[in-house]
Amino acid sequence: MSTSRHRDGRGTPQFSLVFPTYNPGGRLARTLGELDAFAGTTGEAWEFVFVCDGCDDGTAERLHAWRPRRAAVRVLSYAPNRGKGFAVRQGLLAASAPFRIFTDIDLAYSFVEIRRVASALVAGHPVVMASRAHRDSVLQLPATMLGYAYRRQVQSRLFGLFARALLPLNFADTQAGLKGLSESVVRDVVPRLRCNGFAFDCELLTACARLGLAVTEVPVCVRYDGGGSTTGWGSVAHMLRSLWRIRRAWPKGRPPLPTPATLREAG
Repeated sequence: MSTSRHRDGRGTPQFSLVFPTYNPGGRLARTLGELDAFAGTTGEAWEFVFVCDGCDDGTAERLHAWRPRRAAVRVLSYAPNRGKGFAVRQGLLAASAPFRIFTDIDLAYSFVEIRRVASALVAGHPVVMASRAHRDSVLQLPATMLGYAYRRQVQSRLFGLFARALLPLNFADTQAGLKGLSESVVRDVVPRLRCNGFAFDCELLTACARLGLAVTEVPVCVRYDGGGSTTGWGSVAHMLRSLWRIRRAWPKGRPPLPTPATLREAG
């Protein structure tokens, strides 16, 4: 695994924002522009952590060359592709801020939503998750994506039913791509996790339940820009198998012991 880091002299960051990244293509330029604009206006110290999960489209090189105006940047790169869960774990453990947030590289959640999660962490909530099912959440999408949104909603509801049946979870939305953890939670929980795929969120929440950590849900405004998602019915079937593995790995009263995160192969 190769790493790089560059700073702007602002000292230790207060927040780390982790992006699991796999061949983002043209979306990367827009994301970097939004990050640069945000870093140039916020009064807080932020660190951006990009985890290039087997990228082979030049993303790592572009990130190494990028210099935002007022933020620290860390780039982790490795091959081959290991999955979202593996990438998020690497980013959370490599981050240096006391409050660590992860989200998707397409920035489907605006900085208003990211800062809402950050504020909840600062207020003392150890684990904070965005919830699209929250009564105050808003979904923004073009009319051409109504069919896509309906399919995603059906998939999400079915998956949620299975997740709540198999795992100690009572959340209507486990998969929203915006969550935050305090540094102490990262150090205690993340090394215990094993899921490398998209079911990582469910394992994280299961770990919190088994370890007695409160999880705070916050509303979000999520935007779809026409890019769509690669999560099809085949992916849902794979995630259901992952839920069963999570259930077996996290039996009641006997949480897994921490092990080196780089050795994770399950999920």
